[in-house]
Amino acid sequence: MANLHRYIPMTEQDQAEMLATIGVSSTEELFRDIPEAIRYKGTMPMSSALDEFSLLEHMKELAGRNADTDRYKSFLGAGIYDHHLPVVINHMISRSEFYTAYTPYQPEISQGELQAIFEFQSYICELTGMKVANASMYDGVTALSEAGALAAGATKRKQLVVSRAVHPEARQALLTMAHGLNLEIVEVGCANGVTDLDALRAAVTTDTAAVLVQSPNFFGAVEDLAAIELIIHGAKGLFVVSANPMALGLLETPGKLGADICVGDAQPLGISQSLGGPTCGFFAVAEPLMRRMPGRIVGQTTDIDGKRGFVLTLQAREQHIRREKATSNICSNQALLALCASIYLSTMGKQGLIDAANLNLQKAHYAANELKKRGFELPFGSPFFNEFVVKLPEGVSVKETNLKLLESGFLGGYDLGIAYPELAGHMLIAVTEKRTRTEIDSFASRLGEVVA
Repeated sequence: MANLHRYIPMTEQDQAEMLATIGVSSTEELFRDIPEAIRYKGTMPMSSALDEFSLLEHMKELAGRNADTDRYKSFLGAGIYDHHLPVVINHMISRSEFYTAYTPYQPEISQGELQAIFEFQSYICELTGMKVANASMYDGVTALSEAGALAAGATKRKQLVVSRAVHPEARQALLTMAHGLNLEIVEVGCANGVTDLDALRAAVTTDTAAVLVQSPNFFGAVEDLAAIELIIHGAKGLFVVSANPMALGLLETPGKLGADICVGDAQPLGISQSLGGPTCGFFAVAEPLMRRMPGRIVGQTTDIDGKRGFVLTLQAREQHIRREKATSNICSNQALLALCASIYLSTMGKQGLIDAANLNLQKAHYAANELKKRGFELPFGSPFFNEFVVKLPEGVSVKETNLKLLESGFLGGYDLGIAYPELAGHMLIAVTEKRTRTEIDSFASRLGEVVA
């Protein structure tokens, strides 16, 4: 009976038998090692048990408080973007053999999962222009931290130079990682919305393991990767680029511009925003760094009958080798979300990705021009992809402006004053292929009215 009803909670008799087996008289006695003085007394401030119908209604009410992109037109990016999700993606990833799969430790029964990951790696290599990619990372933020750790290990140097135009959360994660590895983090400021190249030259020394930049950066601006590559390679350090994969439909690949490591977040490639995550990070390197790459790599091989097959290979993970020899403590990958990206890219095709990227570019520039017509200042003149910075009139609060935009059905831009005090009163606006001309015009008009 227990096997037939494995998810039914235990009965009072079950509890009594379990307590008797371990030799205690009550559940409370299990907590006797916790001092009485610090135990919680009374009843937790929560509702009584709800029946199924009431619970569903309660959860719907809670979910309804979220300002999601089904009900609001989003001009908010800053790392998570409102892109079109082809319906085939959800259909495919809902197949039980994909969404219940965890780790393909047994290749003989995991060929479908392994092939899906292999295709993801192949797509990432083609997008980034790098030689080798892994089976994915938790997200783009942790991928950048892992890139810093790899660079320090490969060069035996202790300093990482990072641009302040890199996503603020990625820089915070980088600092946390660096603390554990005793690395020095040097931040370089910006000029005209991109990395200040003069400040970068002054910061890079023979102790610099790597320069880490993002392009398009957090402000949406495209960095001069070719110029940055000369600076860091001149000091014999490594060049790390965090890239938006959607933008790579139009921009030259980081690999061709001299990057040693290219990371990023695959969220723009068919992965739902899900109110902030989870997402999927990608990590690709030049061939000399292949054996230092964190996480998993799926390789192609042949079986004893000569048929094409796939296996996990080059596993420099602490689960598989001696801990002190591991290059990373990353123990998992985002296989299901990497599959989303693979399905997206195979569905869109090469030209489809180019077309989608071009729509992002053109619509963002159209929006920027419409805002300029209404008197808004765009403080940075650097080329941008699908995000740009707008300065609100003196004394106007970005937070209050966004609340008023919300009342009109718009998710406004990111308040840059949160992460950059010097940019208080500036809004980071994202425009994707989903935004129509009518929506852009309405947003620009409403923003003008709100701040007037």
